[in-house]
Amino acid sequence: MRRSSRRWSARDSEDSSHWISFSDLMSALLLVFLLAVVLLILTLTTKQQELIAQEAEAERAEAVFANQRDLLETQVATLSEREEIRSRLVREIAAELHERGIEVTISEDASVLHIPTSALGFASGSYEIRPAHEDVALTIGRVMSATVREDARFEALDTVFVEGHTDSQAFSGLEGTGNWGLSTFRAISLWRLWGDRLTTTERLDNLLREDGRPVFSVSGYADTRPVEAEQSTDVQKAANRRIDIRFTVKGPTAEELATIVEDSLDGSAAEAAGADS
Repeated sequence: MRRSSRRWSARDSEDSSHWISFSDLMSALLLVFLLAVVLLILTLTTKQQELIAQEAEAERAEAVFANQRDLLETQVATLSEREEIRSRLVREIAAELHERGIEVTISEDASVLHIPTSALGFASGSYEIRPAHEDVALTIGRVMSATVREDARFEALDTVFVEGHTDSQAFSGLEGTGNWGLSTFRAISLWRLWGDRLTTTERLDNLLREDGRPVFSVSGYADTRPVEAEQSTDVQKAANRRIDIRFTVKGPTAEELATIVEDSLDGSAAEAAGADS
């Protein structure tokens, strides 16, 4: 009996050690599983936060681009409106002058009013407006002044250039300034006549925009912008001895363009950052 008890005791001890080893193994596997679960949860949480950040960045970039698009659309709409005002101005001036028997022409885009030498009487090599043409010159000034002042439409304009032109005949006067000086003095002669003879409410030299800048300016282009390329006859040469009134409209300011460019660069950077992530 004693010998039998010892055999059962040894067998029980061996079975018990086997169960302990299996239990340790299961505990270790459970620990590894829990660690894997925790790691997975941390990874998913990190990815979710990254996705949220990317979505927020994408929304910000979209808002930047939307704002940039709105700014551009506003600028385009404003510029189109100003160009339409200019077109109406030039066409109205030309129509009014035609009704008064003064023949002028306008450019295809209705931005330039061409006043021929027949209206102002510039002889070759001369910048003087002859007395017989002064009334016509003054009528042009009055019509133009009344038209641009109506409803303060001149506020849509940037500058109105009174441009003098010459034919291709070489000119050696005006202290060697040549055709450049001759064309400039033709514009100055018309400008001075308007300043001396138009009334205070008609004068163009006192027409100022809200920012205090004058609307009108004077310049000369010699024979560099001919309306008749061939100048072999007196008629062809006379066509180039003219005054052009060039109407330019206000464009976007440097500050407005800088804002659009800055927003564009910020949006591009945000988009690139989103693509890299």
